[in-house]
Amino acid sequence: MMELKIPTPLSVEHEELHAELVALTRDPGTVGEAARRVAGLLHPHFVKEEEYALPPLALLAAAASGTITPEMRAVVRLTDRLEAELPHMLAEHRDVVAALEALAAAGRAERRPDAVRFAEKLRLHAEVEEQVLYPAAILVGREIKARLAA
Repeated sequence: MMELKIPTPLSVEHEELHAELVALTRDPGTVGEAARRVAGLLHPHFVKEEEYALPPLALLAAAASGTITPEMRAVVRLTDRLEAELPHMLAEHRDVVAALEALAAAGRAERRPDAVRFAEKLRLHAEVEEQVLYPAAILVGREIKARLAA
C-alpha cells in the first residue's frame, strides 16, 4: 500500500493533546484520577484514528483536485473500515466526552483551570473529528472509488 502520512497539523495536535493529558494524569488528586480515566479511554481510540481514520486525509487535496492515481485505490480499505467502524468510533467519543465532563468538574472543584481548559479543548477536538475529519476521510474513499471505476 502507498505510504499515507497523517497531515502534520493533525498529528501535531494529537501529540499536544496526549502530552497535556499525560501531565494531568500525574496529578495525585481528583483531577489526576479523572485524567487517568480519560487517558484509558482515549489511548485505544487514538490508535484506531491513527491506523485508519486520519491517514486517508493525506489524499484529501488530491481527491478535491481530481488528481487520482490507481495506487490511491489502497486507501479505500481504510475508508471502508472507517465507514464500518464509525458508529463505534462515535460511541467511543461519547464515552470520552463523559469522562471529560468529569475531568472538567474535578478541575473546577480543585480550582484547576488548566484541567477545565484541556477538557474543553479535547471535547472540541472530538467535535471536529465527528463533523469534519471523519466525513472528509470517508468522502476521500468514495471519490477515489468513483474516479477509478469510471
